[in-house]
Amino acid sequence: MIIKSPEAFRTISEVSKDLSLPQHVLRFWETKFAQIKPIKRGGGRRYYRPEDIELLKGIKYLLYNDGYTIRGVQKVIKESGTRKILHKENDINSFTDNENDNIDRHDQLNHKSHSISETKRKKLLNVLNDLVSLKNKINQQ
Repeated sequence: MIIKSPEAFRTISEVSKDLSLPQHVLRFWETKFAQIKPIKRGGGRRYYRPEDIELLKGIKYLLYNDGYTIRGVQKVIKESGTRKILHKENDINSFTDNENDNIDRHDQLNHKSHSISETKRKKLLNVLNDLVSLKNKINQQ
């Protein structure tokens, strides 16, 4: 297996595998978030820049871990810009403090059946923080 440089561009299949997301989800997010702009080569093949991948990781985190809706993430990007999402690993709870401010009320009510208790959410965030720390230690070696 060839290991690419962190600065290398990635294909949609590589990004899909790295983020554990289906390719169609990545394509769909491109339509919902104008900030995701992979370079398209002949035949429409997508190449994601490292910044695109970091943004995708941030969007995934907000959607899957913090329970945001697409509209909620769009609102975060509109209000705070992409820098806050790109640097989410430094402040993993930065979006959860004012969660109700960042999620559209209508969407929040529609997705209530998918919510988890605050206690479980905090436990999961602690596990996630531990995993991120371990990953960083492994990457430093």
